[in-house]
Amino acid sequence: MIGKPERHTQNRVIALFRDELKYRYLGDWSDRANSNIDEALATSWLKKAGHTPEQISRALYLLRTDADNLTRGLYANNQKVYALLRYGVPVKVEAGKVTETVKLIDWGHPELNDFAIAEEVTLKGGHERRPDLVLYLNGIAIGVIELKGSHVSLSDGIRQLLSNQQKQFNEWFFSTVQLVFAGNDSEGLRY
Repeated sequence: MIGKPERHTQNRVIALFRDELKYRYLGDWSDRANSNIDEALATSWLKKAGHTPEQISRALYLLRTDADNLTRGLYANNQKVYALLRYGVPVKVEAGKVTETVKLIDWGHPELNDFAIAEEVTLKGGHERRPDLVLYLNGIAIGVIELKGSHVSLSDGIRQLLSNQQKQFNEWFFSTVQLVFAGNDSEGLRY
């Protein structure tokens, strides 16, 4: 596969996720407003999971609050988001009511989760960037894959991922992301 362009690799990776891993293909997201928490996808999944509109609204508000906390920095935000992904969001929708946990991921029944992949996800911020592939789990961006043509060093993809996470670029997007990958056809995939 030496000499193959990035697009060839990207098409193969999309086919792997879509056809073999059964991810839902969301399409090319280069011309839309993108976020690390896609409210429509998350709301749809949480409704299917049996949560009320009030619980959903409150859970997504609390998730967004932890993901977007400007006082903590990316690492601390990512830790807080991980805890919410792993253990759920404690939600109280009315005074005097018991706090309930809204699970953002069904860890006990993984097949009930909504696994999706989008390509060319444009991130607007200090500098516009466009990760090649973003993995969404129940509407939450949990993985970013940066691909390079086989003639471009894998280290270029790693550098790009690192710079994308800087404040002056798109740090905000990576507060929910749990895995980042860089790859090409000649050197493979690294996380």
